[in-house]
Amino acid sequence: MYTLYGSPSTAGTAIHWMLLELGVPFEVKLLDFEKGEHKTAEYLALNPDGVVPTLIVDGAPVTQMAALATLLAERHPEAGFASAAGSPERTAYLSWSFWLANSFQPHFRAWFYPHEPAGGEAQDAVKSAARTRIEAGLSRLDAHLAGRDYIVGGTFTTVDLLATILCRWSRNMPKPATEWPNLKRYLDRIRQRPALREVHAREGLTDWING
Repeated sequence: MYTLYGSPSTAGTAIHWMLLELGVPFEVKLLDFEKGEHKTAEYLALNPDGVVPTLIVDGAPVTQMAALATLLAERHPEAGFASAAGSPERTAYLSWSFWLANSFQPHFRAWFYPHEPAGGEAQDAVKSAARTRIEAGLSRLDAHLAGRDYIVGGTFTTVDLLATILCRWSRNMPKPATEWPNLKRYLDRIRQRPALREVHAREGLTDWING
């Protein structure tokens, strides 16, 4: 049994979705950010960064969206959500996973929370730079998906899960991911996955999932 700490429409949604894809036993504790439940002493003891997700695995807290998705895929290899070690796709699987986590996702943090790196005076500049970098990343994904159904290999992996969640975060930006033709085709298909639709229902999310 896993226990997930998350909050609707956050990185926690990705792991909630992953758990539904796997069909494993779990419980979810959704934190109310407006009430500061992610900053309480009790939660900070689990995740000192005060962010989500946190997943209790074998009694111990584990954090970081990409790490958790990969860990779950490797703990449940029968689902086929990670390229196997030594397989031809493994190098691309690792490269895309780390690129999404380290080179792409941080720009969304800067877009949504520009005061963190900028303080009070440079927030507009931070958002402008973040938008440029996010759109460059979306362009890279779009080019890669030309003629492809999935980012790595011929089946759905955690790379697709991570990419989809990040694309979802762009939905209210000036140029969302669905404005790129290959990404739109890709996302329209991914959005039909029952587990993704179920996580939207469970978290009360009604935007984006239907196009």
